[in-house]
Amino acid sequence: MPPLNNHIMKLISKPSEGEYVPYAIAYVSQLPDDGAVLKHMAGNRDYIIAMLQSLSDEELAYRYAPGKWNIKEVMVHVIDAERIFAYRALRIARNDKTPLSGYEQDDYVAASNASGRDMADILAEYEATRNASLALFHSFAEDDHLKTGIANDHPVSVRALAYQIAGHELHHVKIIKERYLANDVG
Repeated sequence: MPPLNNHIMKLISKPSEGEYVPYAIAYVSQLPDDGAVLKHMAGNRDYIIAMLQSLSDEELAYRYAPGKWNIKEVMVHVIDAERIFAYRALRIARNDKTPLSGYEQDDYVAASNASGRDMADILAEYEATRNASLALFHSFAEDDHLKTGIANDHPVSVRALAYQIAGHELHHVKIIKERYLANDVG
């Protein structure tokens, strides 16, 4: 059950360039300027769970090219990235001025054992992570959204991190649809 009702979610205005690392424009730009990033995150949570619950083991294990992640690995990557972005947002919102380090996504996926996990467990972890992120961003005061810090050697705002979570996920959902589910994997 979601921690918040979609109709009471706070609006968070879209960040400006300079509030996030330049490559993140690919994520931030995928979301509308309506400030409803939390409502989007809640709706996408439900959509992704429904979409992935229906996939066979063969579809979940499919790799569209050698060395590419399978869907289980993609989802664990989405979870890991969301946790890291939410942690950064918490630290920045709480006025922690310590520069935050980056992380190597390929190392995280390799150490995750995602391929050996049951998809139901991955989706439960995804749902719990998303619910925690929604509660966290909803808890911040409006002024907290504008606070900035340094992460991965670049300035970032709390609100930019919310948009990065949502846009990063959209990026991977698009890849799943285009490269994993659009082709016959049999």
